[in-house]
Amino acid sequence: MKYRHLTFAALLSLFSFHAAAEEIGSVDTVFKIFGPDHKIVVEAFDDPDVKNVTCYISRAKTGGIKGGLGLAEDTSDAAISCQQVGPIEISEKIKAGKAQGDVVFQKRTSLIFKKLQVVRFYDAKRNTLAYLAYSDKVVEGSPKNALSAVPVMPWK
Repeated sequence: MKYRHLTFAALLSLFSFHAAAEEIGSVDTVFKIFGPDHKIVVEAFDDPDVKNVTCYISRAKTGGIKGGLGLAEDTSDAAISCQQVGPIEISEKIKAGKAQGDVVFQKRTSLIFKKLQVVRFYDAKRNTLAYLAYSDKVVEGSPKNALSAVPVMPWK
C-alpha cells in the first residue's frame, strides 16, 4: 500500500506544471564512444509567479548509451543564479508564502524517482526572494544544494 502511494506521487509529479527551462548551452565533460558525452547543461527559466525574475541553472547530464536512451540517473550536482531583469511586483500570496516555499521549477534527472527542484522563499524582513536548487529522490534525498537571492529593488 505504501509503495502504491509513492508510485502515484512520483507519476503525479511528472504531470505537475512548473516553469519550463530553455537550454542556453552546454559543455562536454567526458567523451563517450557510444552515445552522447557527459556534459554540463546551462538552462534558463522565468519564475512563473514573479514577473521579471530569471534563474539560470547549470546541471550535470549523464551521457553514454543509458543517457542517450533517457535511462541514466544524473548526478545531484547543480548550481543556480537568479537575476532581476525588470520591475518586480510581489503578490500578497507570495508575501504570505509557506515556510517550506513554493516549487517553481522541476526537471526529471532519472527515469522515475529523482528530480532537480527549485523552491522560492520570500524573506519579508530583507524584501528578498531566495531560490534553493536541490535534488530529491523518492527513496532518499540529496544534501547537495545551491542558493541564489534576488533583492527586490526599484527598476529604473
